[in-house]
Amino acid sequence: MYPPSERKAALDLLRSRGLSEVSRMTGVHRSTLRIWLREPIPAGECPRCDGVPIPGPPYGALLGYYLGDGCLSRHRRYFTLRVSCDARYPNIIRDIEAAIRDVRPARRVFRVRAPGAVVVQSNWKHWPCLFPQHGPGRKHERPIVLEPWQVAIVEAYPAAFLRGLFHSDGSRVRNWTTRMVAGERKRYDYPRWQFTNVSTDIQQLCCWALDLVDVPWRQSNAKTISVSTRAAVARLDTLIGLKR
Repeated sequence: MYPPSERKAALDLLRSRGLSEVSRMTGVHRSTLRIWLREPIPAGECPRCDGVPIPGPPYGALLGYYLGDGCLSRHRRYFTLRVSCDARYPNIIRDIEAAIRDVRPARRVFRVRAPGAVVVQSNWKHWPCLFPQHGPGRKHERPIVLEPWQVAIVEAYPAAFLRGLFHSDGSRVRNWTTRMVAGERKRYDYPRWQFTNVSTDIQQLCCWALDLVDVPWRQSNAKTISVSTRAAVARLDTLIGLKR
């Protein structure tokens, strides 16, 4: 089985050269070249290997989900993409499933249930092409750096990327404080978004994406990024939606 890119290159050569010459140049048998001339090029599978267009917003979200609660597992002939989800948020589970289907329509998507959790997964040999951050060990134990084509997608669709990050490793909580008003102590509640991840590289990617959408943030502790001002929380709510 020849990849679509190799088939296309051979057909380009056949526009100006004969079968025998192209066969010698490419190592493809003449009979195979004849079949290629009669039949259209099949659709490729991989955006990185075959140049298939990749939908920006779904991939941006899926990249965020992968960096948050996702992983790749290697099998003999394929890789499995797994994203662990809290079973209390069915809309997030559906969002991940939809993102996978949009990125790879031909791949099946499965749900594997565990106590309090649902793991969304899909098998494909090209998942490492789309997630080159995959590697041995845990994410916080190795560098996590986006490739230029991934940077371009996040810059174009930062809200989708942030949705994946905050809906996987983030939480929207209500904090409270008290203050004296006219001699009386009153309690005030206010919402806050928090993104918690042990990897400093992933934290920095989150902060970079927040900067892209003009949402102020601060480092609460060694592993938590907080968005806490009223205006910033409202803007992030609008951009990524609530966890449901």
